[in-house]
Amino acid sequence: MRRLEGRVAMVTGGANGIGRGCALRLAEEGAALAVVDREADTLEALTAEVEALGGTIFTRAADCTSPDAARAFVADAETHFGKIDVLVNNVGQGARERKSSFLDSDEEVWRFVLEINLLTTMRFSRHVAPGMVGRKHGRIINMASEAFLTGPVGSHDYAAAKGGIVGFTRSVARELAPNGVTVNALLPGPIMTRALSTSNDPVVHETMKSVPVGFVGEPEDIAAMAALLASDEGRFITGQSIVVNGGRWWV
Repeated sequence: MRRLEGRVAMVTGGANGIGRGCALRLAEEGAALAVVDREADTLEALTAEVEALGGTIFTRAADCTSPDAARAFVADAETHFGKIDVLVNNVGQGARERKSSFLDSDEEVWRFVLEINLLTTMRFSRHVAPGMVGRKHGRIINMASEAFLTGPVGSHDYAAAKGGIVGFTRSVARELAPNGVTVNALLPGPIMTRALSTSNDPVVHETMKSVPVGFVGEPEDIAAMAALLASDEGRFITGQSIVVNGGRWWV
C-alpha cells in the first residue's frame, strides 16, 4: 500500500529500533522522510535503505534534547520539503545503566529521563504543529510505553515520563482536532530493539517471557500501527493510547 504518497514524515530518534522501523514503513508507504538521531553512522545506513526503496530522506545527526538543535532541524526540514505532514515522536529511553530503586534514585537521572522522553515530545510537537494547523491537516504520533500502565519497579522516572506523554497527547489532541490534526500515543510492550537485546536487567528478561502471544514484538509491529495513524484511514482516531504488546496488558 502507498497510503502516504505526497506526504512528508518526520521521525525523531529514527536511526535505530522502533524509530527506524517506523521510518522504513512510512517510506514504503510513499512518504518522504526527515529523520534526526544522534548516531551519524546509523543515519547513513538508514539513508541507503530508504534510497534503495526509491524514497527521499533528509537527515541530521543531532541531540534531540537540545532546544536549539530541535528548532533548527524542524525549520530546515520544512524549508527542504515545504511542509511536515506526519511527526513520529520516537526519541526516548529509560535510565538504563543508571536505573535504580526509587529510594536509591537521583534527581539528575529523573531529569534526564523526563527530558529525553516527555520534553522532546512536547518540543518537536510545538515546532511542527503550527504548520499542520495552517494546512488543516496533520498527524502526530507519540511513543509512550506500557510501563505507564504496569509501573515496573525501578522505572519510576520512565513510567512518569511516558504517562506524561499520554496526558500531553490527550490534551493536544482535543485542542488540534478542529484543525484536522490528529494526535495519538502508541504504548509498546516488549519490542526486540538493540536496548532490549543487550539488556542485563532481570526484570526485562522476565517481561520478555510474559507475552501471551508467545513472542517478543519487532519494530515493524509498532510501525504498522504508526502507518495506519499517519494515513487518511486514521482520520477518525485521535487522543488515543493504543497498546501494542501482544496481550501482556490492556486498557
